[in-house]
Amino acid sequence: MRPVKILTDSCCDLPKELRDRFDIDYVKMNTVYAGKELPASLDFEYYTPKELYDIMRAGNRILTTQVPVTEFERKFTEYLEKGFDIVYIACASKQSSSFFTGEKVAQELMQKYPGAEIYCVDSMNASIGIGMLGMRAAQYRDAGLGAKEVYEKILKDRNLVNQFATVHSLDALKRAGRVKASAAFFGNLLGVKPILIADANGAQTPIKKVKGRQNSLAEIVSLLKEVYNDPEGTVYLFHADCDKAEVDAVYEMVKKEIPCKEIYVGYIGPIIGASVGPGTIGVWGFGKEVTYKFEG
Repeated sequence: MRPVKILTDSCCDLPKELRDRFDIDYVKMNTVYAGKELPASLDFEYYTPKELYDIMRAGNRILTTQVPVTEFERKFTEYLEKGFDIVYIACASKQSSSFFTGEKVAQELMQKYPGAEIYCVDSMNASIGIGMLGMRAAQYRDAGLGAKEVYEKILKDRNLVNQFATVHSLDALKRAGRVKASAAFFGNLLGVKPILIADANGAQTPIKKVKGRQNSLAEIVSLLKEVYNDPEGTVYLFHADCDKAEVDAVYEMVKKEIPCKEIYVGYIGPIIGASVGPGTIGVWGFGKEVTYKFEG
């Protein structure tokens, strides 16, 4: 059986520590700002988190691209040449076209490398939700499963990722076309904070609205508590350059309310961050199957 390489993309928000621990690589999308296109590095090589989010705090929009064809060709070929089969876990197809591009490139390369297998997974998730599936895929691989078996298991696991996130302001979502300008204006005026999930189809959608920042922070923890069922697992607390006091407060709420082995804190990366904006914070964990589907 051929060895298996797990790949994901810039939307996964996996820091280097976790990529190294689980032997995961990723294909890069790009950010575009002030006429300059740069690879969307999860190691913040081109912007620190504060620099990235301060650009948006100043009212500017950072544009993003999907994974370029050439990047897929480069990274897939790198591992095919080394004799690996590949499982690529992509950002939800509802949020990025990279899944479809990856599939197209994979089909072309498998003709060039007979016997090699590349499986592309629509993760139905974003941010560390994708990363969680990447790490689980790596565990399946390390348990001796082949690429097809890993692929089939991840298809079953992808709706077990539960995300509850809230934004500080609706401005970034408005600029990214996620909410109407009028809704953003009145939402900000009234202090309304939407709670966002990745639904069963992979769409980022609000499931409820909460008045006030502190209430929204408590609500995301409460909602995860209702569905979390992985006491030997990890709760992931990821944020877009939030104040340390807020991050610490959510950390302590998770520690008190949700039985888990570890709480891992990290940054929301440049691609997801460009859509949700500074001050966004969320909690993720494996739990009950996500069944809600946004109708609209």
